[in-house]
Amino acid sequence: MNRRAFLMMTGAAAIANPLHAASCGFDICRSDAEWRDRLSQDEYLVLREEATENPHTSLLNVETRAGTYRCRGCDLPVYDAGAKFDSETGWPSFFESLPDAVGTKEDRRLIFQVRTEVHCRRCGSHLGHIFDDGPEPTGKRHCLNGLSLTFAPAT
Repeated sequence: MNRRAFLMMTGAAAIANPLHAASCGFDICRSDAEWRDRLSQDEYLVLREEATENPHTSLLNVETRAGTYRCRGCDLPVYDAGAKFDSETGWPSFFESLPDAVGTKEDRRLIFQVRTEVHCRRCGSHLGHIFDDGPEPTGKRHCLNGLSLTFAPAT
């Protein structure tokens, strides 16, 4: 096969399978239009644009039942209610995530401050930030947007 035939064949394959050709780096990849169809405007801004909801606006901040918090973007279980604590910040807070549920990256969007952004490991949806001022046993505070989560009570 010559170079020209190879390039034409791979170009055709990319057109036939655009998700494969332009993978988002996560297990679940959706177009911007698909995300906008699935989410409200506020949910979209938080999950896809990494905005932060206003404090004290989420009912999940005061949720106290046993259960599991799930990613609103893909329904992956991400936090257990047993790891939740009242951080008095106005956002749902946890001292740890479920195993293999989240990913992190450096966030330099604020001037003079580097934060750790936390996102769903399966779809990449922004959940919030992790700080080093949480309770034992981890000393971490996963400060999350309620709009990023759904809650499934224990049965």
